[in-house]
This record gives sequence, C-alpha cells and structure tokens, in this order.
Amino acid sequence: MKTPGNFSETGFASIPVNPATFPGLNTMGMSFVRADFKPGAINPPHFHPRATEIAHVVEGRLYAGFVDSNNKVFARVLEKGEVMVFPRGLMHFQMNVGEVPATIFGSFNSQNPGSQRIPSAVFGSGIDNSLLEKAFGLSSKEIVMMRRKFDPKATVKP
Repeated sequence: MKTPGNFSETGFASIPVNPATFPGLNTMGMSFVRADFKPGAINPPHFHPRATEIAHVVEGRLYAGFVDSNNKVFARVLEKGEVMVFPRGLMHFQMNVGEVPATIFGSFNSQNPGSQRIPSAVFGSGIDNSLLEKAFGLSSKEIVMMRRKFDPKATVKP
C-alpha cells in the first residue's frame, strides 16, 4: 500500500488488502484498499454487497458520494484529511476533481466486502438484449456498443 497499483483506462488504480494478500486479517472482519486517481480519473459507480466502507482522503480532492434507496444523492468534494462513509450495498462513486493525483485509503467492516461495478454488471453480464433495450430506452445497436465497451471479450449480436 506504499505505492499506487496499476492504473486502468479510467485513470484509477487500487490495491486491495484482505486475507488473501495479508493472512493476518483472517477472521478479523476487516479489509482495506488503497485507491489512486490521476487528475480527472474516476472510480465508476459500484457497491460492496457485504461491507460498509470508510474512505479517508490522503492526498488530493475527490468528488465522492452515494445514492440511497430513495435515489437521493449524498455527495460532496472531499479534501485531504476528510472522510466519507459509504453504507453497505449502496452505489457509490469517486472522481478526482483536482489538478494533481489523489489517494484514498478505504477500510471495510468485512474481510470479503465484494465489489460490483454497475456498468460491467449491466452491460458485461449477459442480461438479455431485449430487456436492456426496454429498461434503458436504447436500440439494439446501442446495446451492442455498450456491451463491447464494458465486456471486450464478449461476442455480441444485435
């Protein structure tokens, strides 16, 4: 957790620390993550089905928030030294709004919090195209384009 991990095309890198990488956490009911953001980078909307997360900003400025079960957004810009809590199972997100890299340390109240990224779950999972067309008001061609974007290994037909 001393240095950033490998950056994705969104400019985001994370290093998880859990019993698989640090056996001393086994049975402790906790895990951690270091997340780094290049300027303008995002951590796409996602949720953790088995844990609440507390994110502490170590460097930079992040726009961060979550959406509650009534579809109300709770978001703000966090600066160095500030924290935000993301309740278990609620969709949340982060974006570096600063001009320099940003880093957060996140802690979870589960040794196996899980992580489900919304774009990949919807368009990279194999949900029937006709259902997605109706749910999002998109054409078959647009669904295929989204599938290619979020699951490049998929061979999809309109």
